Amino acid sequence: MRTVTHWIGGKPATGTSTRTSPVWNPATGQQQAEVLLGSAADVDTAVQAAAAAFETWSQSSLSQRTKVLFAFRELVNARTQELAEIVSDEHGKVVSDARGEVQRGLEVIEFACGIPQLLKGEYSDQVSSGVDLFSFREPLGVCAGITPFNFPAMVPMWMHPMAIACGNTFVLKPSERDPSTSTLVAELWAEAGLPDGVFNVVHGDKEAVDALLDHPDVAAVSFVGSTPIAKYIHQRGTANGKRVQALGGAKNHAIVLPDAGIDYASDHLVAAAFGSAGERCMAISAAVAVGGAADELVAAVSEKARGVKVGPGRAPESEMGPVITAAARERILGLIGSGAEQGATLAVDGRDLSVPGHEEGFFVGPTVIDDVSRDMDVYREEIFGPVLSVVRASTVEDAIALINSNPYGNGTAIFTSSGEAARQFQRGVKVGMIGVNVPIPVPMAYYSFGGWKDSLFGQSHIYGPEGIAFYSRAKVVTSRWPHVEQATGASYHFPTAT
Repeated sequence: MRTVTHWIGGKPATGTSTRTSPVWNPATGQQQAEVLLGSAADVDTAVQAAAAAFETWSQSSLSQRTKVLFAFRELVNARTQELAEIVSDEHGKVVSDARGEVQRGLEVIEFACGIPQLLKGEYSDQVSSGVDLFSFREPLGVCAGITPFNFPAMVPMWMHPMAIACGNTFVLKPSERDPSTSTLVAELWAEAGLPDGVFNVVHGDKEAVDALLDHPDVAAVSFVGSTPIAKYIHQRGTANGKRVQALGGAKNHAIVLPDAGIDYASDHLVAAAFGSAGERCMAISAAVAVGGAADELVAAVSEKARGVKVGPGRAPESEMGPVITAAARERILGLIGSGAEQGATLAVDGRDLSVPGHEEGFFVGPTVIDDVSRDMDVYREEIFGPVLSVVRASTVEDAIALINSNPYGNGTAIFTSSGEAARQFQRGVKVGMIGVNVPIPVPMAYYSFGGWKDSLFGQSHIYGPEGIAFYSRAKVVTSRWPHVEQATGASYHFPTAT
């Protein structure tokens, strides 16, 4: 059985803990590897390596950093297919989807390659007689990333290129469910010329997470995952004096108006709901059909859901793969069943799907549930599976009110041909990321990613300009260089500009 090890101080490391966790192939249901689960001592070893590396990396020139970043970008680009195949084998998503994940991570690396421009400070000449004022940004120290299973390549790349570009060192604790991608990324950083200890990987579970949150030498923590864990990460990290950005769960709605064009809207709803088996924090899980759009929309979405090609991620013809584990599958099946029990209509029931030759795989078929109300479990909970709930609303105002009453505020979309309705929607919803005829509005790397309400704990969104601000801190210098013979005595009143 292959064992996935840590990466500490520029090389593989087994650490002190002998605990392991299985790594499954979701398409076959078979264990394909085991991953070490790091102890608090293993975390301390990684943090110490990162702290030692910070002493020199934080003083590295912008030219040195960009040289490494550009080399890393080229290596990731050259190894995209290999990374995608590792993601597919351990997560289950189809290879084409995994390639798209790597591409979105590359975009953040490319943004970080512009770090000389991004870290430029400000300068004001002669703010007072003979006095100049300027500012610049410095790195924080050791930063940590705690990342989810659903994007094992992309989400960590939202973090470590930004942190490292700013002059920090980094300890990554990826999901133990699909850990191998992070090991290859560590190897690529080393091949790019990143000094030993600047990027480290410690695999693990709650013990490793808590050790990072409690370690006195960790300055900042970035997290993406479920809302309960995001809240926990934020509370424990900030209580220990750390900067924390913790992105939580989602219940993303898409409003469909009668003027939207049902064929166009249904195409995009099916892709947004069932792509990556619904295991995306930006997946559309609730379609809000407004007015007379409902029956036609449900019929179109149902027909297209039945046509989705479900199979192993490595199969070229597959459009949707399995979910991550058997436990995830059982949870999703239970929520589908509860929807039927609570009065919803199963327009398409994916519970009995079986993929020939992969009968033991963790597959759930695309599922469409109509007549869903806001008190049903299938609406209230974040399903994280290939399930699209259809809620009906009389007006766009009612649809906006429905979205705003939901505790999550990650992403949302509207399908319409009315500019007036779109503007009303984008100004009225209390959600961080909005799509207009775009179902998955993930911002480009030169903006920032993040939601509102229970989808974000902390003030900072991730990557982009807010990422630069999160991974650095400002220093402001007021300077005077008087001629010694002209120097005068100090004043005892509060200094003012003259």
